[in-house]
Amino acid sequence: MIDDTDKKHLIRCIELAQEALDDGDEPFGSMLVAKDGRVLFEDRNRVSGGDHTRHPEFAIAKWAAENVPESERKDAVVYTSGEHCPMCSAAHAWVGLGRIVYAASTEQFTRWRSELGAKPGRVRPLAIQDVIDDTVVDGPVEEFAERVKALHVAHYRKASAQ
Repeated sequence: MIDDTDKKHLIRCIELAQEALDDGDEPFGSMLVAKDGRVLFEDRNRVSGGDHTRHPEFAIAKWAAENVPESERKDAVVYTSGEHCPMCSAAHAWVGLGRIVYAASTEQFTRWRSELGAKPGRVRPLAIQDVIDDTVVDGPVEEFAERVKALHVAHYRKASAQ
């Protein structure tokens, strides 16, 4: 169930996605929030330099493994503008993080890419639950879908104009 706190964090993720877009990157943003509500870590996509593993959800998993006690990870929530890819889903599970809340789904993202005539990615577009078990997943949150879609449309239009 999505509440106002979840929505507040998703809005911040969309702001981070906008920052990524403004910096010439794919528009994704994510954050890790502790059980007590403290924002522990946030990041945005950084793949434009050529390292396509530099997703914010992957960065969160790596950061959490080094900075959050294992006993606290299961209670931390990952918020993200877009549903985790398979790489990020697996990293999330291996590190033992808790709930995931996302604004836009892999299915939506895949449909938007197709509508824009973008080439499919090299990794299969799987839902989080197709990759990992035993994780509470909430999303997509439809009230944010158009905002997230607009960021991706802007990215692909910019990329195809170059």
